[in-house]
Amino acid sequence: MENSYVEKRDDGYWIASSRVSLDSIVYGFWSGQTAESIKQDFPVLTLEEVYGAIAYYLAHRHEIDGYLQSRHHDYESRRQAARDADPAFYQKITEAKRKLETARF
Repeated sequence: MENSYVEKRDDGYWIASSRVSLDSIVYGFWSGQTAESIKQDFPVLTLEEVYGAIAYYLAHRHEIDGYLQSRHHDYESRRQAARDADPAFYQKITEAKRKLETARF
């Protein structure tokens, strides 16, 4: 009997019957986290579901990598549009970050 750990819904990939995105699991996997440490980050998931999600990613790597690249491109486009819409706001944020960094050292 095959268990489906990942489902496609709302234009994204999700761990079945949860609100955890496959993106979250894949990014943890890419960063070198073990399935056990990924599970600690998402206590609503079982270790079996985390391993199942990783196995799904590995079996569908080309498709999921393309999906993640498309989402990243969409994110960057929206981010730039927000910066273009209110450059003064983002300048204030940049200045505040700079002050925090210099205050730490």
